[in-house]
Amino acid sequence: MGSRESEVPTWVSDLPPEDLEFVRRFVLQSGSLKALAELYRISYPTIRQRLDRLIARLQTSEKLADTDPLTRRIRGFVADGSIDPAVGKALLNTYAQLKAEGAQ
Repeated sequence: MGSRESEVPTWVSDLPPEDLEFVRRFVLQSGSLKALAELYRISYPTIRQRLDRLIARLQTSEKLADTDPLTRRIRGFVADGSIDPAVGKALLNTYAQLKAEGAQ
């Protein structure tokens, strides 16, 4: 097996373990949100909301594929609602400032 085949895609490495498990279960349930809701023992709207957050996280990962891992991670947290957008912006600003200071 070549090294290219063993590389983990960025979008996969950007997902926390619980989201990877959600994707695995989603696929095993043939993409049925109803079956997934039953499996998790939660309502359909709740499972739909979780899927929407996961989609937002993946879209953010795709848009930021060429950025550094910390920036992707912070933006992913904002996209899925884990942190407030204002907090994410403050973290990114601080990070950019530290990078600029380190470049000098």
